[in-house]
Amino acid sequence: MPSKTKLFGAVVVAGTIALAGSALAQAKKPAQKPAAPAQAAPAGQPQQGPMVVDLKSAQAEWTKVCGKDQSANKEVCYTTRDFGTQADQPPVLAVAVYDVKGEETKIVRFLMPIGLMLRPGFRFTVDKGATIEGSFEICFPNGCFAEAKVKQNTVDSMKKGTALHVQVRNGVGAEVAFNVPLDGFGKAYDGPAIDPKVLEEQQKKLQEQLQKKAEEERKKLEAQKGAAAPGGAAPAPAAPKQ
Repeated sequence: MPSKTKLFGAVVVAGTIALAGSALAQAKKPAQKPAAPAQAAPAGQPQQGPMVVDLKSAQAEWTKVCGKDQSANKEVCYTTRDFGTQADQPPVLAVAVYDVKGEETKIVRFLMPIGLMLRPGFRFTVDKGATIEGSFEICFPNGCFAEAKVKQNTVDSMKKGTALHVQVRNGVGAEVAFNVPLDGFGKAYDGPAIDPKVLEEQQKKLQEQLQKKAEEERKKLEAQKGAAAPGGAAPAPAAPKQ
C-alpha cells in the first residue's frame, strides 16, 4: 500500500490553496500587533476550562475538489472550508475531509494557526460525540497541518452535525477550543466536485479582494501617520551676506 505521503502528496498543495492564497495576499498588508497569548491560570488557582474561540466561515460554502493521484492511481476528493473569527478577516483555521476512492479510512485534516504546542497533538468531537485524537504533521509559515484518521461513521456524524469542537494547547500550555460550524458540509460532501476553472476564478477573486482591502488598510495607516506627525520644521535661516 502506498505511503500516506505519496498518496496525498499530489493533493496536499491543492488543499492549502485557499488559506495559503489568503496569507500570500495579506503579505502586502501592514503588520498588525499580534494577539496576546492566553495567560495560564495563576499558581494555586485551577484552570477555568479552555479558552473558547467561535469561528465563522470565511467562504460562502464548502468546496469539494476531486483529482487523481497519479502515483497511487486513485481518485482523491476533499471537501474544505476556511474559517476566521470574523467573516471578513483572514482565515484562522481550515478544515478538509479527504476521501480516497476504495479506502475505508478517511482523513480529517486541519490547517491550524502557528504558535501552538505540537507534541500534545489535538482532539476534536462532532457536537457531543466521542473524542477523536490527532497529531500535527508539518508546519509552514502560514500554519501547521494536523490530521486524524477516521471511519465513515465520523464523516456521517459531521454531515448531520452542528459543529466541530477542536481542542489544542497554545504556547503557554493553556487549552484553546475552536468551535467550527458544520452547516452545509453534508451537501457539499455528497455533491459534485467543483469545476477546476470555477475554483481558479474564485481564488482569483478572493486574492483581488484581499489585495484591495490590504491597499485600503495601507492608505488608512499612512493617513493616520500623516495626521499624527508634528508640523513641518521651520526653514533654516538664510546664510549671512558676505
